[in-house]
Amino acid sequence: MKTTAAVIVEAGKPFEIEELELEGPGENEVLIRYTYAGLCHSDLHVLNGDFPARLPMVGGHEGAGVIEEVGPGVTRVNPGEHVVCSFIPNCGACRWCASGQQAICDWGANILEGYLPPNRFPRTGARGDYGALCMLGTFSRYGTIHQNSVVKVEPHLPLDKAVLVGCGVTTGWGSAVYAADVEPGDTVMVIGIGGIGVNALQGAAHAGARAVIAVDPIEYKRSRAAEFGATNVVATLNEALALSQELTYGVGADKAIITTGTVQEPEVTAAFNAVRKGGTVVITGMGRLDELTVQLPSTVMALYKKTVKGTLFGDANPTADIPKLLALYTEGHLKLDELITRRYSLEQVNDGYDDLQAGVNIRGVIDLAL
Repeated sequence: MKTTAAVIVEAGKPFEIEELELEGPGENEVLIRYTYAGLCHSDLHVLNGDFPARLPMVGGHEGAGVIEEVGPGVTRVNPGEHVVCSFIPNCGACRWCASGQQAICDWGANILEGYLPPNRFPRTGARGDYGALCMLGTFSRYGTIHQNSVVKVEPHLPLDKAVLVGCGVTTGWGSAVYAADVEPGDTVMVIGIGGIGVNALQGAAHAGARAVIAVDPIEYKRSRAAEFGATNVVATLNEALALSQELTYGVGADKAIITTGTVQEPEVTAAFNAVRKGGTVVITGMGRLDELTVQLPSTVMALYKKTVKGTLFGDANPTADIPKLLALYTEGHLKLDELITRRYSLEQVNDGYDDLQAGVNIRGVIDLAL
């Protein structure tokens, strides 16, 4: 069958809309009709060349839709069921999945190569074989993907909201609740209030933080932060450092979470200086793979027992946490509707990313029916 997709053909150039030929599902694979796709900053890292991905590649790693067909051996879903895609596939059998760390499943090694195991490219077009970002390629009307990448959700859930839990919401919320292990009464700093940072605010508030400091230079993002749990809002790292000292009588923040679109060294250093003795810095945002952005005094780290750690997917387990977060949404404990700033057609994907970089969106969503 044929499908229309937004494709990264060369680093540094915008997405191109192409018609591709799509093979049906093979063993353990499913054919999905994507209904919505989220616009996440991580795609920009591939588009800009920060990540060395195999191109050409269909963009998009935050997706939701309906299963149209299943291949031999599929047990997780059936035709007609609604699913949210997990940008990290989870096999359920490797050491990491078996120990409750699905976010670092061994299958994640293929997400920048874009093929389905063992070495299958179900998408072809004018440039030959096309990969799919995170083995998903959600900027497409249809996709053939592995069952390890989908999580069944209840049919009553609105997929335009549920799609956000496939990456941004879970990553941000989990960064606070799981990776930072925010506790009741904590003072928490969140640096970067975009699609992931606002959900770190939600997670910190949900975990019972006493004070949640949102840090962002963009006024629009600061104006929205209180909706998602921020108790204090500042524009600069220096203001955040001073406020964390003021709110804690000189002790320092308990946790700092870095959720900027591209992590830079000053943010890491500021977060490290802001946290108290025994405090934790969580690095959720990413940047160039070859750039050194963590340069800290190890003696201070040792003497003050500070922890600096990275997290992927907020340390969440998608098969458990995607349904959990959607249940919280259904019960009014998690905001999803409020995250969506604007909807775009597939052909407007570059407009969506222009808006993201201009800081006028919390989260943009592609409606594949438009």
